[in-house]
Amino acid sequence: MSVRDLIPWGRQSSSSQAPVPYREGEVSPFFGLRRELDRLFDDMFRLPGFASLGTATWPSVEVTDGEHEVRVSAEIPGLGEKDVELTVRDGVLSISGEKKSETQDQDRSYSERWYGRFERRIALPPGVEEDKAAATFRDGVLTITLPKSPDAVVGRKIPINA
Repeated sequence: MSVRDLIPWGRQSSSSQAPVPYREGEVSPFFGLRRELDRLFDDMFRLPGFASLGTATWPSVEVTDGEHEVRVSAEIPGLGEKDVELTVRDGVLSISGEKKSETQDQDRSYSERWYGRFERRIALPPGVEEDKAAATFRDGVLTITLPKSPDAVVGRKIPINA
C-alpha cells in the first residue's frame, strides 16, 4: 500500500469516478474548511457585545488635524451622552463609557444580560487649547472639537548646514 492509497481524492476506484469526500462543486476539501472557518469567525464577530470584550477597537475613532482645530469623531451607537465620559489631561483626550444591554423573550423563557466598558485615549498635538474643548452627540456619533492656539507652532523649517 502506498501513501497515495490513503488519500481519498487521489485514489481511483473500480468505477470511472473517484470517490469525492467533500461537497459537490468544490475544488478541494480545504476550500470548504476555509469557508466554514470564515463563516464561524464572521458569526462570532457579529455577536452583540463582542466589540466590548476588549478584542476589537471600540468605538471607531477618526481624528482630523486641521489648521485651526483638531476634530475627533467617535461612532458610539446605542449609547447616549450620559453613558459617555470625556476628559482632557496633559495632551491626552480620553473617551470612556459603559454599554449595558438586557434582552428578554417571555415566550421562549430566554433572557440575556451583558455589559462592557470601553476607553479610548488619543494623544493630541501640541498647541491645542484643552480648556476650550467642545463636544456634540448626534445619531450615535460623538464629535469633539479642540481649537488650536493661534500662536501654536505647526512646524518649523530646519536649516541644513554644510
